[in-house]
Amino acid sequence: YQGWPSVLDLCAEPPTNGLMEKRGGGLIDIDQESLEKRMRAYFDPAVSWAELEALNGGLTRNAALYDARKIREQLLATEHFEPERLRRYAVRPFDTRWCYYLPLKSLWNRPRPRYWEQCWEGNAFFMTRFRSSASPEGVPCYWVTGLSDDHFLMPDNACFPVWLRRLPPPSQKNGANGVLAGMGDEPVVTANLSPSARVYLQRLQLPDPDRDAETAALLWRHALAIGFSPTYRRENADGIRQDWPRIPLPEEREVLLASAELGREIAALLDADRPVAGVTAGKIKPEWRALGVISRVGGGALDPDAGELAVTAGWGYAGKGGVTMPGKGRSEPRPLAESTPEPAYDLYLNEVAYWANVPRSVWEYSIGGYQVVKKWLSYREKTVLGRDLRLDEALYVTDLIRRLAALAALQSALDANYAAARSCPPTRSSPP
Repeated sequence: YQGWPSVLDLCAEPPTNGLMEKRGGGLIDIDQESLEKRMRAYFDPAVSWAELEALNGGLTRNAALYDARKIREQLLATEHFEPERLRRYAVRPFDTRWCYYLPLKSLWNRPRPRYWEQCWEGNAFFMTRFRSSASPEGVPCYWVTGLSDDHFLMPDNACFPVWLRRLPPPSQKNGANGVLAGMGDEPVVTANLSPSARVYLQRLQLPDPDRDAETAALLWRHALAIGFSPTYRRENADGIRQDWPRIPLPEEREVLLASAELGREIAALLDADRPVAGVTAGKIKPEWRALGVISRVGGGALDPDAGELAVTAGWGYAGKGGVTMPGKGRSEPRPLAESTPEPAYDLYLNEVAYWANVPRSVWEYSIGGYQVVKKWLSYREKTVLGRDLRLDEALYVTDLIRRLAALAALQSALDANYAAARSCPPTRSSPP
């Protein structure tokens, strides 16, 4: 394990941490409309401070190096509400919300402008962490296409962009036509790969990663596939926990390409904003069809207007400082039939509604130190969320359960892929 390159050896530019808000959730919300309403009021000089306190308490409370009233006055003089600053924001695995993003330290505690510079259409980020104290941690990596939170993975999320986009230094143009310096210069886009990673790809006779998008992403998708292998995590648990994950690099082109294809499949399953054919959209495969169906005790249709989609089973509660703490909730084991491959549970929203038939492998699936489904539910307890679930949110949990089931079903293939990658001895052309 110690002879394999770490993810830090693969990149040309070191990763950035995820964003830190520390504004009491004032800049983040599950509901886009609620966030937009708050932020329009924040940037409206006609809205008094007292009105704003009632509407957006998070941004009106002082914090370390944050004088709430003074900063609002400063921003009102220079900024205004812009709808395009409402961005998707990955808070936890499979829990993507909305944020209002301005790359200003006065507004965000840690706005990570270097991260923001690489958030553009077509780019993506391999995510992991330096070390972890979580037990169990589960999968130590993820894949996103936009902004994410510093605590997306425990303890600190590190984001490696696949591509790097930089503006070239202004050129001196003093022609008779009066062209200003720097005008017309296009951004320079290169693959985020170290010199040694490029030598490795060249050895496998792969295209130039700066000119070929698929090649640029190969090593990052390969790292994702390796990180999702249970055998990789079990065999190298101590090393993975104490430092950056190290990734075996195969010396056969076909092995790397096959691994990257698995990584692509994982990335698609992780992207909850885009449907996956056969899993969450189209004709659902038979093995997923009966999983996580929203159901009513005794049968029949649920009535959202009667409060039957309220999460009140004790999945979460507000702790000190507004931190949401997980609760025990209510999960009931299902009778184990001969045809059932593993134990399963029914997960209850309340006394009448539940998600039926959640396999144990799905219920226990952990990423970055978080038990995925349980963590999602903890934020949707009615006393935390402040409302009942909407029907689309209840159905989202069904999709989430099926995505996790599809990830669990890949484990044998991922273990075989890891075995193929580690069986290739390192060479001098591999990153150190």
